[in-house]
This record gives sequence, C-alpha cells and structure tokens, in this order.
Amino acid sequence: MKKWAIILSSILLTGFLAGCGNDSASGDEAEPLSEEKLLIGVTAGPHEQIVEKVKEVAAEDGLELELKVFTDYVLPNTSLAEGDLDVNSYQHEPFLNQFNEDHNTDLVKVGKTILNPMAVYSDKFGSIEDLPNGAKIGLPNDPTNGSRALFILEEAGLIKLIEDKRETATIYDLEENPKEFEFIELDAAQIPKQLSELDAAAINTNFALEAGLNPKEDSILLESSNSPYVNYLVVRAENENAPVLEKLRNAYQSEEVKKFIEEEFQGSVLPSWEE
Repeated sequence: MKKWAIILSSILLTGFLAGCGNDSASGDEAEPLSEEKLLIGVTAGPHEQIVEKVKEVAAEDGLELELKVFTDYVLPNTSLAEGDLDVNSYQHEPFLNQFNEDHNTDLVKVGKTILNPMAVYSDKFGSIEDLPNGAKIGLPNDPTNGSRALFILEEAGLIKLIEDKRETATIYDLEENPKEFEFIELDAAQIPKQLSELDAAAINTNFALEAGLNPKEDSILLESSNSPYVNYLVVRAENENAPVLEKLRNAYQSEEVKKFIEEEFQGSVLPSWEE
C-alpha cells in the first residue's frame, strides 16, 4: 500500500511540475511584434476604409498592414487577446475598459484615431423636440454604447441620469424621464434595420453609414465634439512599447490620412489625434 502511495505521489508531483513548466513556457513563447508586418483587426465601415488608407501610407515607411474585418464589437478584442491579431482599431476607451473588466484581459490603447459621433435618427420626426410622449427609442444593447446614447439624450435635456451612475448608466438609471420615453435595447448592428418600427434610435456611425445614413445630415441629434468616446489603436499590454507601433501611429496620424477622412466622410467621422 505504501508503495502505491509513493508511486501515486510521484505521478501527481510530476504532473504538477510539468504544469508549472508549461505555464512558464507559454509565457516565454510570446514573441515581439514584427517590424515589417502587422495584422490589424477593424470593423467594417469607416474603420476599414481609413485603415486601408493607413496601409498605403505605412507601406511608404516599410510597414505592411494586413486587415482582418469584423462585423461585431466583441471578436476584434477576443481575437487580439488570444494572439490572433497584432493590433485592432475600432473602439473607444470606455468600451475597452469594460471589455477588460468583463473578460479579465489586459488590452491597452496606444494611439488616438477617430471620433465616430453617435447620432439619433428618426424616419418619423424631423427634430428631437418633435418626439412625442411615450416615444419608442432604440438604444445599443452593449453597456458602453448604451450609456453613451443615454448621455447624448441627457445632454439634449430629454432625460436626467442618476449622478453617480452616469458613466455606466442603463435604462434603469433614469432620475427623470419627463416624456416617458420607452427605451428598447437592440443589437447595435440591427438598429438601422429596426428604425422604421421605432420613433427614433441612437445608431453608431459605422452602422449608420452602412445603412446610407449620414450623421451630420440625416440625424435629429448629433453627439457633441467634446465627447469622451474617441477611438484608439489597441494592443496586448506585452506589446505596448513595441517600436513598430511608432510607425503605425505615424502612418495613421499623418496629414494624408487626415485629408482622406475629411474628404471622404464630410464631418461624419473626425480625426481625433489633434488637440
């Protein structure tokens, strides 16, 4: 009996040490970013279009960019965290912080890109003031963009949020809702398709443009230019100081890309790296 106990203990100890060795090895396997090529994740729409232009500028400096295009807001971060991407370009800081908290990841911002001003649209009413009592308003169902939409409505004086809940507000954190709006939470990508069934809806710029809506021209309420929802280039923390990222930032924040954004989007997407 003692003999088998010794054998079993030896097996368990060997397995434990092997497991520790594997953890260490996996940590050592992390390779630095290539100086010549980066795989960058973007969402379809403006981010994809702009990074295609960045790709042209970066190539002049010897940096090759390969794009991987996503149609949702979660996979670009999970793919980055799992090492399937080198960098992504599509999100603002509140979304990044929430994602890190929810998924126990360590993704960090390394350069400003653009502001996609969120806007409220309506097929039925010509101005935000025309929305009637009990109007049905669509909101993105992800936490950060839902809070962002509510903040825009508060800035317009339509609702009032509970003070200490403002940064993470949900539809349950309304202190005042004088017109008794009914808020309907929907997948952000689906809201443009549901717009005709609602009185109004808050829509992210990329999905609005895909649906043929221009935030500057077609909205009844546009997010102000002092928004905290600026977008960033994002990497894993281990690569935060990788030298190649300077090349990427220089390409993105170049005069050529700025001019492209201004001409292509006519104010519906704004360069955000200049104070």
